[in-house]
Amino acid sequence: MTGGAGFIGSHLCERLLERGYGVVCLDNLFTGNRKNIERLFDHERFTFIWHDIIQPLLIDVDQIYNLACPASPVQYQHNPVKTIQTNVVGTYNVLELARQAGARILQASTSEVYGDPAVHPQPETYFGNVNPVGPRSCYDEGKRCAESLLTDYHLQHGMEVRIARIFNTYGPRMAIDDGRVVSNFIVQALRGEPITICGDGDQTRSFCYVDDLVEGLIRLMEWESPDAYQPINLGNPEESTIRGLAELIIRLTASKSRFAQAPLPQDDPRQRKPDITRAKNCIGWSPTIPVEEGMKRTIAFFREALLSSTSP
Repeated sequence: MTGGAGFIGSHLCERLLERGYGVVCLDNLFTGNRKNIERLFDHERFTFIWHDIIQPLLIDVDQIYNLACPASPVQYQHNPVKTIQTNVVGTYNVLELARQAGARILQASTSEVYGDPAVHPQPETYFGNVNPVGPRSCYDEGKRCAESLLTDYHLQHGMEVRIARIFNTYGPRMAIDDGRVVSNFIVQALRGEPITICGDGDQTRSFCYVDDLVEGLIRLMEWESPDAYQPINLGNPEESTIRGLAELIIRLTASKSRFAQAPLPQDDPRQRKPDITRAKNCIGWSPTIPVEEGMKRTIAFFREALLSSTSP
């Protein structure tokens, strides 16, 4: 698993170990964190390798989950050249590893391939509305190219590939400073700081709890079908405005925080909601954890994380 020390990757490592798999976790720890996987170091079926997928690697594996890439705008815009290298050169290297090992590969793509969508909700058949030269393009276009690479390897080499278009995911082990809206709002609310809402707050997102997403990834990897190479949306079709999310977090944290307005970032999508009909029909998947319950669990994680960060 590339990116296995990250937020989603570490949860996926644990779930796979619980199911009896042996897991080789690759991560360069740019946005991943050793603390996310420390509990696994003594597990007999877990191996950690510090590695950047921009460099080739050859190991013997049966399945590859390619999750390596910064996932929040703050992170992936920090070094946009490295971000697009990871998505393109890194994905190529991982595909070559899969080809030589005869392994099935799952690519963690993103709802960002839809850009600022003109179709709502977004089905997999929608080609998107992406600015190829905007500040988000290193991630958006990088992921679109990665999808093309996987499809080409399938068509040219007959490889078994899977593409998961992941919508906004949240839960424990998100970084305090990763810049995503859920972590931003929770940290600001717990600290009693103003909650920063970009634009008018009427833009929408769909938030999926990490445990649900991990289940979807595993089902997609294990799905047997001639059509399995085609992309599948994984996300929560329950849509929420950004202001509505902020209000929910204020209520659940009993915070006294007020709202502070900031400009809407360039190319920030106005609406985002997955059509998960394909996921339901093909892999029998849909989210099961209500947003309020997932937010309670995530808030509890951040309370402890903030206490730990301020302890002497």
